[in-house]
Amino acid sequence: MISETLLEVLKQDGVVAIATLGQDGPHMVNTWNSYIRISADGRLLIPAGYMHRTEANIAFNPNVLITLGSSKVKGLHGPGAGFLIKGTATFVTSGPDFDLLKEKFEWLRATLAVTPDSVTQTW
Repeated sequence: MISETLLEVLKQDGVVAIATLGQDGPHMVNTWNSYIRISADGRLLIPAGYMHRTEANIAFNPNVLITLGSSKVKGLHGPGAGFLIKGTATFVTSGPDFDLLKEKFEWLRATLAVTPDSVTQTW
């Protein structure tokens, strides 16, 4: 499900948008492409320093939408590749998924672990 093009995008500078839906409505938060790691089983592991509202929303509704891209990666129709990822998420505060990111990001308070249901290249 994680294509070579997506892996290349994750190596580039770029903004990632993460959308959740909670009791108070939709919410978006951002991170960086290069912060995301892919687990051996294909989950996206995202470091969370704050993301408190995102965490509350995921406790209410675990569904997430993520968009990301890079102008430096060849896309479907020329320069630039982007993706829409739909999945379910959980916050992890201990164990291997947490430890993996804590080694790289000392400011980490939790790992946002996203299990993709679909990964669509949009451009």
